[in-house]
Amino acid sequence: MTAEPLVLAVDDEPGILRLIQLELSALGFRVITAGSAEDAMPIVENQRPDIILLDILLPGAGGIEALRAMRERWPIPVILVTAKDRELDKVRGLESGADDYIVKPFGADEMAARIRAVLRRAAGIQPEQVVRADGIEIDLNRRVVTGRDNEGISLTRTEWQLLEHLAANAGKVLLSGELLAKVWGPEYRDDLQYLRVWVSRIRQKIEADPAEPQIIKTRPGIGYVLEPTPVEV
Repeated sequence: MTAEPLVLAVDDEPGILRLIQLELSALGFRVITAGSAEDAMPIVENQRPDIILLDILLPGAGGIEALRAMRERWPIPVILVTAKDRELDKVRGLESGADDYIVKPFGADEMAARIRAVLRRAAGIQPEQVVRADGIEIDLNRRVVTGRDNEGISLTRTEWQLLEHLAANAGKVLLSGELLAKVWGPEYRDDLQYLRVWVSRIRQKIEADPAEPQIIKTRPGIGYVLEPTPVEV
């Protein structure tokens, strides 16, 4: 049988590390821990974990510096662990090569779901062709969006292109500049208001309450994420 994924959790709070180890182990992961970036480096070199949970606020070499150092040496996926009020650090982390981030406090199910999603992307597994989110179905193959009443939702070409990119990366935070460049071209990379307008148009068509979106969520100062409905096992 294939071994369960090996997760390296790096955090300077022993209580957080114990909690991560207990919760992920209960969900079938193998977990090793380190209390600093300096301790983590030889562990990565010798044990080559499948994925790293890396706290941003580490003593000594901080999480962003550790992320950059890891990126130079190993092609191992990294999920940053950050506090709610550290928006700038999230942006810096994603731009430095992090595969995703998770905000404290977080639950075991969310943590495990993000780990599995990043591992799937790293393995080159194609995303689901049908993405379900809050009663909406987005068929990436047929290019069809179905509403809660099973009726088709009509989108313009640009609306579809934006929604398609979000749905193909469901659960992953996409930078605003990345979305603008992907859908409209590099010259639009800094036109954040333009992106807000188009996201608002899509929300009007697919959200049950556009004022309280549950499908396309904003990550202030960073970008957007399409939150899929968890698959029941």
